[in-house]
Amino acid sequence: MWFVFAVLSAVFAALTSILAKIGIHGVHSNLATALRTIVVLAMAWGMVFLTHAQKGLPDITRKSWLFLILSGLATGASWLCYYKALQVGETSKVAAVDKLSVVITLLLAVIFLHEEFTVKSLLGCVLIGAGTLCMVL
Repeated sequence: MWFVFAVLSAVFAALTSILAKIGIHGVHSNLATALRTIVVLAMAWGMVFLTHAQKGLPDITRKSWLFLILSGLATGASWLCYYKALQVGETSKVAAVDKLSVVITLLLAVIFLHEEFTVKSLLGCVLIGAGTLCMVL
């Protein structure tokens, strides 16, 4: 089931880039990011209440709060940078470079989460890096 959601995530991420590039025309990138964030916020809280997940709020630990807040800050920084890059660059190139996050995530997962780094992982990183170079150059 995780794979279905991952594929849907990729499809929606692709749509995000195309729709954002069209919508950002003539709009400051930070303002566009803020407007998008309002929609994401409303949608996320809508899903919380639709699934009754708000009942879990008191159970969130301090550690979880800290790391969720840090994750939110990283997301915000990512979106601000992504929208600025979309505003001044070609969508296909911006999206390709953005996918280097897969390589960076894999490396950080090995370092901080002690996840396994295999020959397949290394090959995947090399191929993603080479693919990004092909797209950008």
